[in-house]
Amino acid sequence: MKKVGIVSCYFKNNYGSMLQAYATQKILDDFNLENETFNIDKNVDFKNNKKKFYKSQILNFSFLKSKIGMIWLKIYKRINKKLGKNIYTREQKFEEFRKEINLTKSFYTYKELSEASKNYSSIVVGSDQLWLPVNVVADYYTLNWVDEDINKVALATSFGISEIPTKYKETYKRFLNRMNYISVREEAGCNIVEDLTSKRVKLACDPTILLTRDEWRKVQDENPVIKGEYILCYFLGKNIKHRKFAEKLREKTGYKIVSLNHCDEYVRYSDRFADIIPYDVGPREFVNLIGNAKYVCTDSFHGTVFSLINNVEFFTFERYKSKNNKISTNSRVYSLLRLMNLENRILEGSENIEEVLKGKIDFDNVNNELKVLRDETKSFLENALENSSEMQK
Repeated sequence: MKKVGIVSCYFKNNYGSMLQAYATQKILDDFNLENETFNIDKNVDFKNNKKKFYKSQILNFSFLKSKIGMIWLKIYKRINKKLGKNIYTREQKFEEFRKEINLTKSFYTYKELSEASKNYSSIVVGSDQLWLPVNVVADYYTLNWVDEDINKVALATSFGISEIPTKYKETYKRFLNRMNYISVREEAGCNIVEDLTSKRVKLACDPTILLTRDEWRKVQDENPVIKGEYILCYFLGKNIKHRKFAEKLREKTGYKIVSLNHCDEYVRYSDRFADIIPYDVGPREFVNLIGNAKYVCTDSFHGTVFSLINNVEFFTFERYKSKNNKISTNSRVYSLLRLMNLENRILEGSENIEEVLKGKIDFDNVNNELKVLRDETKSFLENALENSSEMQK
């Protein structure tokens, strides 16, 4: 069998992105399949297509509003030298972990990628929010550049949104119909695929769930990054109410707050509410911090995932206020916690702390559900790769 090529977001300094890229590679290693991840660090087609999308959104107020925090973070870390130095320390930790990803040589154009695709029996794309409109317009994660005869497999790929904008529906329909095997990680994604194509679609788990708690422990140091009892806060959004909930949790439990600050956008209040703000935290340390926490407060999908895997009590907050928000990425969290029968762990921040603490997570049930998801997803992937010459019906 030829090698399996992986298309993932390995290059972004985001804990979830890099850990799912690692997990996808690891599961193929466990299948004893030779594999490598396509290196697009210097791909001009990918970069130029993304620029075209951003230019097309110049009059889209909702989109621009969602990016203000990220833009301000880039500006502020230049103004605030201390913050800039701290974030550079974190980025170096990501660079260190990125060495775990088995990358191909650099491909500078989609034409080069297309030619290279002929050397693989299958191309696996996933997972993360790779099918957001910006990425579909960028046309890399669509696998449109992959030779027609090569098996194309989507592994728990996320649309990131629950509704495809009308102007992009035909674009989505075309690339989805070229896929041989499709699995997504949220129910909304299943609905999108079934609405746009006649294909069957599998609801699969994120690749990070495919590795057990013991397997993730091999990735990290044995000793806790932070000693003592603590509440880990990992917020990507800017909602102050969520941080104030963590403060009430500290007051009630006596545990200190450890916060991973300014990962996605700059939030001034984050520097005020935490007791410890570590920046020398890469993917390894991230898994360690969650695994050793007494509680996790997060608005992140992967913050929720690793809390489940490590059997840590957690509270997940809605990053977007409205479930109908067209740019909302809440759907994947709703879908996962619904499967775990843990929808009550989704909070908005003003809940009574004493009442909330009365509810304990049944981790025996969680572990059973995770095993079912893990086994079903592995079975889907094995079947898709073994039957690479057949088209999914």
